Amino acid sequence: MTRPLPAVITAVQNASQRMADRHTPFVMNEWYVAAFGEEIQHRLLARTLLGKRLVFFRNTQGQVVALEDRCPHRSMPLSAGTLEQDTIVCGYHGLRFNSAGDCIEVPSQANCPHNMGIRAYRTHERGAVVWIWMGEESQADLGKLPAQDWMESPEWERSQGYLSLQASYVRLHENLLDLTHLSFLHAKSFGTPDYAKAAFETDIGDGQFALLRQVVPTTLPPVWGVPTGLTGPGQAARIVRSEFRSLGLHEVSVLFYDCHLPETNRPQFRIRTAHMPTPETATSTHYFIVHGRDFALDDPGTTRFMHDQLFVAFQEDVDGLALQEQALASTPAEDLYEFSVAADAPAVAMRRYVLARQQKEAQS
Repeated sequence: MTRPLPAVITAVQNASQRMADRHTPFVMNEWYVAAFGEEIQHRLLARTLLGKRLVFFRNTQGQVVALEDRCPHRSMPLSAGTLEQDTIVCGYHGLRFNSAGDCIEVPSQANCPHNMGIRAYRTHERGAVVWIWMGEESQADLGKLPAQDWMESPEWERSQGYLSLQASYVRLHENLLDLTHLSFLHAKSFGTPDYAKAAFETDIGDGQFALLRQVVPTTLPPVWGVPTGLTGPGQAARIVRSEFRSLGLHEVSVLFYDCHLPETNRPQFRIRTAHMPTPETATSTHYFIVHGRDFALDDPGTTRFMHDQLFVAFQEDVDGLALQEQALASTPAEDLYEFSVAADAPAVAMRRYVLARQQKEAQS
């Protein structure tokens, strides 16, 4: 087929302009993951989130502190300074800042000027994760943080990891709502040939977007087959719900069982994966992942096996999205167009929602 007609390209480009992309400014009034709790100790940690440079540390009471990483005197990164008790001393001229971001000492003069502080950000530690609110502090409502009970429950075994994604977080959210790619991008890891053609349902609401896919019967890849014992050909049911829960959280829930056994007499195996993307820049993303299961508890060998297998697949996503980002960056605007298909409905709705959120925030 030749290049689409100009009118078709224009129509597709116009449709894309109604969706968030790598050029869409960040939505600030949202909870995002800043770090895993274990990353933040009583030492300085520099990290860029949503295009802003921050410095983190855990104070002497064990609480997480997040501050703007720039001395207001001559813009030296405070992360290049030293942490003394619960204060940061700038490495350039020795100005000292407390946990609230107030400048409390200027060594070169007797009096410390008032209003010479830096911004402190609201954080909330839950389970293994430290969340941060980058927007208006008055709107930092913990009720807006989706529940993640399984991430703290003793009835679930968990592992966690981090990947640096050189692509927009919008593309990652879209990837997670697009399960048809499992048969292809993940053909060598946890994808199966029958996955892309399996029937699916969508659940599209106000800020909630989900895709439900039931692959029954199917042959499980080793990452699921080995730990569940469902290794036979066509033995298993694989029922997946992939759900956008917020800008900072996408959750995948999977149920496995032996479809040859009667419903009243078959063990069920559940897994959950929290995909938590936090924009670093417009085209780079901090990708935090927590994976859990409700079977084979207290079995470190199973934990290691599943974690290693899963992160092979997650790295495939990271590599594929980075290639997309390179193609987007090298394509002239007039030549850039992307068609959507039926399976893209939840992802398209999600991208429209993100754009609408950003536009509403910009107007407020």
